[in-house]
Amino acid sequence: MKKSRLVLLAASLVFLASCGQSKQSAGNAPEIAVMEVATTTANLTNSYPATIKGKQDVEIRPMVSGFITKLHVDEGAVVRKGQVLFSIDPVQYQAAVQTAKAAVETAKAALSTQELTTANKRELNKKQIVSDYDLKMAENQLAQSKAALAQAEAQLVNAENNLSYTEVTSPSDGVVGTIPYRVGSLVSASIATPLTTVADISEMYAYFSMTERQLLNLIREGGSMKEILEKLPDVHLQLIDGTMYPDTGRVETISGVIDQATGSVNLRALFPNDHNILRSGGTGNVVFPNPLENIIMIPQSATTEIQDKKFVYVLQPDNTIKNTEIKVFTLNDGQYYYVMEGLKQGDKVVIEGVQALKDGQAITPITPADKEAEYQKALQDQRDGNIQSAFQ
Repeated sequence: MKKSRLVLLAASLVFLASCGQSKQSAGNAPEIAVMEVATTTANLTNSYPATIKGKQDVEIRPMVSGFITKLHVDEGAVVRKGQVLFSIDPVQYQAAVQTAKAAVETAKAALSTQELTTANKRELNKKQIVSDYDLKMAENQLAQSKAALAQAEAQLVNAENNLSYTEVTSPSDGVVGTIPYRVGSLVSASIATPLTTVADISEMYAYFSMTERQLLNLIREGGSMKEILEKLPDVHLQLIDGTMYPDTGRVETISGVIDQATGSVNLRALFPNDHNILRSGGTGNVVFPNPLENIIMIPQSATTEIQDKKFVYVLQPDNTIKNTEIKVFTLNDGQYYYVMEGLKQGDKVVIEGVQALKDGQAITPITPADKEAEYQKALQDQRDGNIQSAFQ
């Protein structure tokens, strides 16, 4: 019984199809959905891969050699300018300061003695008891004693500076990076890896590049670099998870040299980071807005392509269709093309079955709403078992 029903259903479908073919061959033009085009504004975007860095990433390196005796911060800590990060064993530098202070006191005493000697010889020289030669020698020794004091004082300043360098401080506000050295590690000014990095992340730089052609499209009007940067639109930042960063940024610099190897130019945009969402070393995409005014938008499914040229079928007054070449904008969203030439507002374009149509063919135009209504009715007829009406 079930098999006989399937045979009957198949026979019915063949009969209906043959009726449809005979109906179409009798001269009835097929019903095809057409859309009347109108101008609109397309909010397109260009995106460029970017590397995110802190406004100021400072490598922290010791100025003196010694063993680390204390870590005052941990990785990821927020620090202020001047805050102590590391302590280096200060014993030898404290001793150097004491030695330098003693040398200063010795030089001061020697200078005082020589000042007395020189003053005495001046008086004796006036009385012609001491020769001019002896006086000159005393004055030279006085100058030498002054120089020795200055040298000792300079050594004291150097020793005090070295002692202060045992407290390694942050040069700016920021966030502490990784800390490869721990308490007991021997460090010096010549170490290959810095103690850590302090990144100022109150504002973040996004470094990206674009081709020479893309840059030319942005700055075609020219002007000074300041004028060019002011004309550029605010940019957005797409994060690595695909979400958009809530704050917009501004392009601050454009490299003056085009890389001959890649044909690209480097740019830098600045983004605020009030909520500390961005981190130095991250990645994302800098997104430029590219709005198109008074543009015609058509579904990509309404087009055919022949030798890299795109065509659409435009409905004529006598309900025939004309295969018409169009030129579209290079950017698209994957669903629609943005027509630059070939169509005008009010034209009616076929939006379905374009691969099976021919130039000059007559059709019965219907609206997309009518087409959708027919489709929904056919689905309902199938559900209700009205096979004949479902396949009309």
